Amino acid sequence: MTTIKQEDFIESIADALQYISYYHSTDYIDGLVRAYETEEAPAARQAIEQILINSRMCAEGHRPLCQDTGIVIVFLKIGMAIQWDTQLGIDEMVNHAVRLAYTNRENPLRASIVSDPAGERKNTGDNTPAVIHTEVVPGDKIHITVAAKGGGSENKAQLAMLNPGDDIVEWVLNKVPLMGAGWCPPGILGIGIGGSAEKAMLLAKESLMAPIDIQALKARGAKTSLEALRLELYKKVNALGIGAQGLGGLTTVMDVKILDYPTHATSKPIALIPNCAATRHISFELTGEGPARFDPPDLSHWPNITWKASPDSVSVNLDTLTHKDISQWKAGETLLLSGTLLTGRDAAHKRIADLIANNKPLPDGLDFTNRFIYYVGPVDPAQNETIGPAGPTTATRMDKFTDVMLEKTGLLGMIGKAERGPDTIKSIKQHRSVYMIATGGAAYLISKAIKSARVIAFPELGMEAVYEFKVKDMPVTVAVDSTGDSIHSSGPAEWRNRIASIPVKVN
Repeated sequence: MTTIKQEDFIESIADALQYISYYHSTDYIDGLVRAYETEEAPAARQAIEQILINSRMCAEGHRPLCQDTGIVIVFLKIGMAIQWDTQLGIDEMVNHAVRLAYTNRENPLRASIVSDPAGERKNTGDNTPAVIHTEVVPGDKIHITVAAKGGGSENKAQLAMLNPGDDIVEWVLNKVPLMGAGWCPPGILGIGIGGSAEKAMLLAKESLMAPIDIQALKARGAKTSLEALRLELYKKVNALGIGAQGLGGLTTVMDVKILDYPTHATSKPIALIPNCAATRHISFELTGEGPARFDPPDLSHWPNITWKASPDSVSVNLDTLTHKDISQWKAGETLLLSGTLLTGRDAAHKRIADLIANNKPLPDGLDFTNRFIYYVGPVDPAQNETIGPAGPTTATRMDKFTDVMLEKTGLLGMIGKAERGPDTIKSIKQHRSVYMIATGGAAYLISKAIKSARVIAFPELGMEAVYEFKVKDMPVTVAVDSTGDSIHSSGPAEWRNRIASIPVKVN
């Protein structure tokens, strides 16, 4: 009889979480390389290039692919014939493994999980607890799938209870544009069809754990209705022209995954969950012969490219900027930022807005006058780093604070990822401000532009504290200029029309 030891189970999951924090799976890299080689939209191609370079840097440096190191999802298929040698329950062992992985001194991972989600929302400090799905199956081994799911993509999850005659393709094509770019395309769409509401969501999540194989499916052709649906959605979603980072282009998704389950005759539950540019998951088995071992991928999967600024990029001194200067920038323009940035995310913005509403001063040393704020929650530094991976978070979450920040603090502009809402764009135009994006999925590459970092306000917020960064040649793209022109509207519209009217090859 197979005996699974406590230490083997814990070590395997902890090692798997460390492994996926800095190694993309090779099927993802192969798909991204293909997207890079075929992309015709310059801005999207540059974004994919940064993601590829970041990925190789993380593989070589063993540092996180993204500053959002995710909520841990674990699928366990436990053989009925195994025996346990453990003093802990299964969930306790999984969470101990998560704790070990996320507090690893050589590669600390960001703790993002908060307890009391409807109330105080206090960070648990070690990224526990995980979300665990357990199934008991025939056999004498354990099949384990471990994933780290970023909040930017998870927040875009969709669920609907369609009528039996409703069109699935139509529903997906209506939902994907509404997801915006906060899920950091190019990525993968996971779709669950059938069962009940919760079963459809679980199917969608589990579908994302399968390898990317859409090109092989295209080559051999569909043999089932689900395979035909995958191919149809893959083509039609990419024809939307959303592109990498929502900038417009040929590749929005690199695969569409679908799982289904029998359902009630009156129902057609459907769930959609995207996976982002920091797709992280791995599957392995325990057979009672010790912990799992994970071999590093061959670096030959990554293209031999290095980052260099576009010749059209404009160098900007953040410490001397004025409204007159930023009024010259146009949506789609690439900039290299040097100087002082302040950071802030959801919790810090709420603190600041509350202080302003109560006519109280900001903390000593926190002055946004003529400054830019970067929406980021960085990973803690390791070894000799200034800061850990520090990519942008989704800017739309800060939309409700933007008007008060621009009106009351002297803030000049903002940096994040993804689009802004229509009211926020109006506010940006009204205050002659500007919004820029950094590449989601290039967190480690971006961190190399940060030359110093210190917390200047709300240290108790952990990764959501306000930092002061000194940066050198940090690459960004103007997403909303001072006239209210948004690249997230014009870019996809342009490429949607091109794809429809010109015989370009859609991936």
